[in-house]
Amino acid sequence: MAKIMKRIALLATAATILCVAFHMHTGNGFSLTLAITFGTISYHFVMRLLVGLSVNLLLHNRVDYQRKWFQIRAAEQKFYQKIKVKKWKGKMATYDPAAFDRSIHTWDEIAQAMCQAELVHEIIIVLSFIPILAAIPFGALFVFVITSVLAACYDAMFVIMQRYNRPRILKLIKKTEKTD
Repeated sequence: MAKIMKRIALLATAATILCVAFHMHTGNGFSLTLAITFGTISYHFVMRLLVGLSVNLLLHNRVDYQRKWFQIRAAEQKFYQKIKVKKWKGKMATYDPAAFDRSIHTWDEIAQAMCQAELVHEIIIVLSFIPILAAIPFGALFVFVITSVLAACYDAMFVIMQRYNRPRILKLIKKTEKTD
């Protein structure tokens, strides 16, 4: 998944630059539309990569999963059951599967990585709305709002998945502590 994201970010950025250059040279309106489209795609992918890298450099998968922010509430569990997280969580892509690999990490380390992944996606959700500001010079507010909402919803699924899975990992941590 990491390679795919990096390639899309690179290709979208290159396409943005080419379309901007073509538009500046010709004044063609369609090339401006393409530049805005590729620019928005580029923003969403580059931003995700930079947020993940930045949070990893700061936290190194060492997040205190016992902090209040990471505690799961009863209403959340009911919501997760209602949206049937158990059925779709296994179909979600993972940027770095090794971070959650039991053969490499302890359950404690996996729980910390899960919290870090949750934080990354929560930050991304907020930053997904920045492209709406592009509606000021370019118009098409509706398009920027829709793409931002869809991008935020996509990342919300990863937050939900991490929060849904964490109680199970915490049970395994407690079980492991009792056997040690």
